[in-house]
Formats: sequence, structure tokens, C-alpha cells
Amino acid sequence: MLELIEGMHPVLQALVATAFTWVMTALGAAVVFLKKDIGPRPLDAMLGFAAGVMIAASYWSLLAPAIAMAEVSSTPAWIPAAVGFLGGGVVLWAIDKILPHLHMGFPLEEAEGLKTSWHRSILLVLAITLHNIPEGLAVGVAFGAAAVGLPEATLAGAAALAMGIGIQNFPEGTAVSMPLRREGLGRLRSFWYGQLSAAVEPAAAVIGALAVLLARPILPYALSFAAGAMIFVVVEELVPESQRGGNTDLATMGAMGGFVVMMILDVALG
Repeated sequence: MLELIEGMHPVLQALVATAFTWVMTALGAAVVFLKKDIGPRPLDAMLGFAAGVMIAASYWSLLAPAIAMAEVSSTPAWIPAAVGFLGGGVVLWAIDKILPHLHMGFPLEEAEGLKTSWHRSILLVLAITLHNIPEGLAVGVAFGAAAVGLPEATLAGAAALAMGIGIQNFPEGTAVSMPLRREGLGRLRSFWYGQLSAAVEPAAAVIGALAVLLARPILPYALSFAAGAMIFVVVEELVPESQRGGNTDLATMGAMGGFVVMMILDVALG
């Protein structure tokens, strides 16, 4: 991926990188054409894996560079990280309270956000779409930060983040399309909604990249904001869903595996 995007404008880099993460989601969702269903154990492991990737990415790809950048300014290094991190969580919390959605494995009466008569399948897709907003934002901010030229944020590190998110998007796509298939949707519609859940990532990435390019002083805050938004999703959505089916050990080991994969990618490539 690094060779492909070198020399591109940072916004275009972010767009190409999140196109990759979108394609990986679509490939995962396409599993619905090969299998009618998969058991709850693999799904719980996939959700745990996604949580582990996002936790590792939040620190190595976002918070650590944000703190390092803030250390060279007159502001205490912890302030941008703390303010941005909490800000990301608060914004996702607000969206969570407004956007109608339903987490996988939860009954319809436990739908969150504003009350609506929308079909269960739409609410399920919106839950994953909400999850994907901070992922796209994180990739965009990372590429925007790399373009600034600071040693703490590199193009290789941004590419590693996109690769990690893309890897976890494959099982995530499967974890979306398979439950929709169980809800009674046809294979094509299950695939369509599964891949559509990641369509928000390129848009979020472009917004993130433009924000840091236009306002360089907000860079540490933007990186921390993306990290806070991702951790909110992990704690509020992925962890509870992965543990709900009773496969707690498997989901936890999936999270450990995802954490290690993202850590290796970031340390080795970033």
C-alpha cells in the first residue's frame, strides 16, 4: 500500500486507504454467498479481534504521536491528549443518543437513539455505520498528520493503521452480513448492507485529513479525538456484543490477537 500512495496528495492518500478498508469490509460481507450461517463462537471471536485492533491503534497510531507532538510545545503534553480523547468520546456518545441503531444480538426493544419504526435490519446496519465513523476519521487524521512532516507521524505509520483497520474490517463485514441473513434477508441484500456499513469511512477520512491540513495546531487534539471515538465504540459496542453470547474466553483471546496484530503492524511499519 505504501508504494501505491507515495506522492499522492494527503487527502487522496486517505481516500485510497479507506477505499481499501471498504473493500475489505465488502470481501468479508461476501462470505454470505459461500455460507448460509456461521455459529456465534466465530462471530464473537471476530468482534473481539476488531476490539483488539482498535485498542492498539488508538494508542500506537493516535495517542502516542499526539503526546509526542505536544511535548515540543509550551502546553503540557497531557492536555491535548486528554482533551481530544474525552472530546472524541463525548461526540460519539451524543451521536449514539441521537442516531437510531441496534447492536447485534440485542432484541429490538433494546434499540438505542431516537425512537423510530425502522426495520430491525436497518437499525443493525446503522449500529455498524456508527462504529465505522471513528475508523475512517482515524485514517484521515493519520495521513493528514504524516503530510505535516513531523517525525512523530509518518506515512508508513498511517499506512499501517489503514492496513490494520482493513484486516479487522474483513471479519467485521462477515459479522454484519451473517446476522442480517439470519434476520431473513436474502444473500444479496445481506451483502449489500454489510458492505454499505463501511461506506462512511472514506467520507470521514477526507474530513479528518482536511481538518488537520487546514489547521495544523489542532493536530494533537485531532489524533486524540479519533482515539477517544474509537475507544468509545470498543467499550460501548464491541466488547459487550462479543461477551453477550457467553463465549467470553474466545472473545477475549480474539481481542488479544487483534491487539497483537495491530501492534506488530504499527511497530514494524510505523
